[in-house]
Amino acid sequence: MTPRLIFVTASSMEEGRKLARIILEKHLAVCVNLVPAVESHYWWQGKLETAPEVLLLIKSSAEQFEELEGLIQLHHSYECPEVVAVEPCEMAPTYRLWWEGEMGVDKSA
Repeated sequence: MTPRLIFVTASSMEEGRKLARIILEKHLAVCVNLVPAVESHYWWQGKLETAPEVLLLIKSSAEQFEELEGLIQLHHSYECPEVVAVEPCEMAPTYRLWWEGEMGVDKSA
């Protein structure tokens, strides 16, 4: 599996917790960090907006991205939720072993 860090913003801590639980219960990630008190500034429908948000940092894989993105779209309150994945350049070996074990990577392959 190919590691991915996926960034998603949510409208509140309550929504962030709900999304995290759904994602983890479906085993689409090994960990979800919630970063509170994010202040977002962005363009929406031609207007400059500002909103308090919560950032979800989701530890998942490229192979899970499509299903994860669909789940977020289904359960998110936003019409157009941010779902952005990046590939980590490096991972500490012990963290990588934990991640692989939790993602169900077959180490004998």
